[in-house]
Amino acid sequence: MAGAAATALILMTGGTVQLWTVIIILVTAAIVFLGQYGGLEKVSSYIGIGRTIAVVAAAILIFPNLGKLGGGLVPQIPKDVKYQEILPWLGFMLAGAAGIMWYSYWIGERGYGAATGKRETPIDFDQLDREQQHRLQGWLKLMTFSNTLAVVGALLAALSFLILGAELLQPEGLLPKENQVAETLGSLLGNLWGPFGFWFMVAIVFVTFCSTAMSVQDGFGRMFADGTQILVQGFGGSGRWTNETFLRKFYIVTLLAGLPIAVYLLFGEPVVLLQTAGAIEAAHIPIVTGLTLYLNHRMLPKMLKPSAFTFWVTVLAGVFFATFAVIYLLQLIGVLGTGSS
Repeated sequence: MAGAAATALILMTGGTVQLWTVIIILVTAAIVFLGQYGGLEKVSSYIGIGRTIAVVAAAILIFPNLGKLGGGLVPQIPKDVKYQEILPWLGFMLAGAAGIMWYSYWIGERGYGAATGKRETPIDFDQLDREQQHRLQGWLKLMTFSNTLAVVGALLAALSFLILGAELLQPEGLLPKENQVAETLGSLLGNLWGPFGFWFMVAIVFVTFCSTAMSVQDGFGRMFADGTQILVQGFGGSGRWTNETFLRKFYIVTLLAGLPIAVYLLFGEPVVLLQTAGAIEAAHIPIVTGLTLYLNHRMLPKMLKPSAFTFWVTVLAGVFFATFAVIYLLQLIGVLGTGSS
């Protein structure tokens, strides 16, 4: 993420991608470490809305004929499918496996529903009266609306980028390669709106990737700290390794700042690293899906359980990603050729 953001900075200021990548990782980690990202979160949200409006408007301007667009929407498996190219980007659609788990931390921070309940005093759903259950149903409706809005927004943005890529980049043979991610993506709007469109898109690339890097550092920091705390306490441990604040800051410094810098300086290919991360995310989605459904089945009273439709659609999503993950793995180890379908 930081490497992709750095490709925007070198267009504005010069320097090397390696230098700016290290600086971005350190700055974003420092912001998350100090917990000073409230204002930046609002700014990135507004920019995200602006980005979606801009790319949707651009896609409408160059909208392909309906026959061509409809042909591309017909489900089919083309020849020579390279699943190692498809799976990583599927993993990054919306939030990925880890992002799904981070949502629990987000709603906890916002004070929604039962999310603020402490682990030491878990909620006994059997003791909830009907009024409390109805109140929780209200929170579920709010979160369902929130997630639906996010999915629709992401779908619009994704379709718009696909149209822009097919209509503007493909005819020129352009791909967002390694150190030219921002420059190539900038040409999407630059071809339509000139220099203003180009630099607007470059700025969007920078802010989007930086804010995503912060989200990753914050989310993984919380998740690893939470997981470590559970494991250590489960084995009877105590002390600083059960202190969530210490653990979160420890992981931000080591696993989410130090290690990424080392990995990037050793490999130095942002797109390849993004593909690797996306493949890991996508392969974990079936696991998160299965565990979520299991917990819902074991913990929730009938009144709060997901509907049959929601349950089976979620199962279908898990199976979909599991199938891709298995095919990807078989191609990776050479059991299936890249042309197998």
